[in-house]
Amino acid sequence: MEKKPLILVTNDDGITAPGLRALIEVMNQLGDVIVVAPDSPQSAMGHAITLNSTLYCSPITIDEKDIHLEYSCSGTPVDCVKLAVNEILNRKPDICVSGINHGSNSSINVIYSGTMSAAVEAGIEGIPGIGFSLCDYSWEADFDAVKDYVKTITENALKNGIPKGVVLNVNFPKLKKNEIKGIKICRQAKARWIESVDKRTNPMGRDYYWLSGKFVNQDKGEDTDEWALENGYVSVVPVQFDLTAHHTIQDLNTWEFDH
Repeated sequence: MEKKPLILVTNDDGITAPGLRALIEVMNQLGDVIVVAPDSPQSAMGHAITLNSTLYCSPITIDEKDIHLEYSCSGTPVDCVKLAVNEILNRKPDICVSGINHGSNSSINVIYSGTMSAAVEAGIEGIPGIGFSLCDYSWEADFDAVKDYVKTITENALKNGIPKGVVLNVNFPKLKKNEIKGIKICRQAKARWIESVDKRTNPMGRDYYWLSGKFVNQDKGEDTDEWALENGYVSVVPVQFDLTAHHTIQDLNTWEFDH
């Protein structure tokens, strides 16, 4: 009898998030599922880990019909992966999937994303990692429209493998199932957030701030994740976590550092 793959599932929206429940449903069709997810929302935490306070991680049951083991963690998405790999699991998972995030993680958002940082942490551990995100921030987002794509992308990753040092950043457009045109392998668009700060004063006279901003896509290429999403495609971007700018090393070696 063929052994089922062991699948680690996590997210950054919290263990009760509908996107996570949809991802679990799909993964239960593909293998043996272990869920380790934050006990509260951890969006935009990036690759943060908990060092200055204690971590708690306890078994939990969300749905009696579920056929997987599930743990609620007090830490960040990266903490969840670290605890799963080093404490909870008795063997390395065959794949780690993170999401389905409520909101886009395309382009520069990959830097801030807790969803993607969990996948990156898996990749650092030598585990194939995929982050899934839907471009809809609503708690009532339609995840049914993307479940077939989640399944086929994960099946391909299990069958073909993901190159070492690489994880996949998958984003879904906010469309109905029959409106999605297919899957595009893309590069990350050159885009950024132009921040604005809303400064206010509380009743005690202390200033406080709300961060906000406008997302600006400066990339006109038709091979980017932003183009794919705007044109009705699922974007798949291979992301490397070696941040070395290798093309710059030769130039930097011409600098004169001797005094």
